[in-house]
Amino acid sequence: MHVRGDLHIHSTESDGKPSPREIVLEAINRGLNVISITDHDTFRGSIKAAKYARDIAGGELVVIIGAEIRVAEGDILVYCSEDPLDRIPRTAAELVEEAHANNCITVAAHPYDLTRKGIGDLVKSVNVDAIEVFNARSPPNANEKALEVAKELNKPGIANSDAHILDEIGVAYTLYDVEELSPEAVIEAIRSGRIIPKPGRPTLSTIAKRVVWSLERHVIRRKRYEFDEGIPYHGWEEV
Repeated sequence: MHVRGDLHIHSTESDGKPSPREIVLEAINRGLNVISITDHDTFRGSIKAAKYARDIAGGELVVIIGAEIRVAEGDILVYCSEDPLDRIPRTAAELVEEAHANNCITVAAHPYDLTRKGIGDLVKSVNVDAIEVFNARSPPNANEKALEVAKELNKPGIANSDAHILDEIGVAYTLYDVEELSPEAVIEAIRSGRIIPKPGRPTLSTIAKRVVWSLERHVIRRKRYEFDEGIPYHGWEEV
């Protein structure tokens, strides 16, 4: 069966506006079957969302434990079927090695969107499991280049919203061919390439809401992320 998944969403645990619980409810409302909350440098958002999904979704929605990790070379998405990584290396090669050692997978996030810390051509030499070939917040040329390179490398390509507000969730998604609805099945579908990316863009009104949130976040809420359990504020550049 094919299930719909958006595996790049941000919550209040980093620079997103909605809470993990709000994201779970919105994902159900939008007919998604699987999500991952991929907050910057922390798995907390997805861990909280997984608990909410178990409590309120009744198996209707699966949450994959994930995070968007900022390494020296750029951003890499990490997805785990069970426990998150205990240690987060800060180079791309080491992060991929650590993820694989813990039965997790890695996906190059918006690799050719260089204004938003994509890893660029490093994707050709680092052994990521898949490439984000469509990011709803990236310009067309960046997505086109990512798709071209994924085909060149014979790597699976996924599409995601990179949502920071509720209205963005699911505007781009991927169909995953799975035998059952579980984190393990979705991760295996990525590994084996049994996926179909479905590009999409937010409406103009949604873009306007995103810009408002960006202004609020940088002007009003900056100090909220300054120090969180020893993780310093990085000044998230995404708008």
